Amino acid sequence: MEYIYASLMLHGAKKEINEENLKKVLEAAGVQVDEVRVKALVAALQQVNIDDVLKSAAAAPVAVAAAPAAQPAAEQKPKEEEKKAEAKEEEEKKELSEEELASGLGALFGGP
Repeated sequence: MEYIYASLMLHGAKKEINEENLKKVLEAAGVQVDEVRVKALVAALQQVNIDDVLKSAAAAPVAVAAAPAAQPAAEQKPKEEEKKAEAKEEEEKKELSEEELASGLGALFGGP
């Protein structure tokens, strides 16, 4: 994803998206540069009008982003309830009954 962001930064700065410029941006951001990925991205972007892509994509994510934001709040409660139930089950497993303790001690000392 860093490679895409770097190319968008170059585009926004009105700089040519080429291997050298892309490497400079990635290195400045502290990203380890993969030569193959840089070459592939530069080659792929030569066929693309980035302005057109940005214009067509600008409206779509807004509508899509609103729906998932509402879902996690609704899904969060069941997940919290599941976590509480799991924690309770684990506690119950940890708590041994007196009979279980007695049978364990009996096994240690040769009892039934």
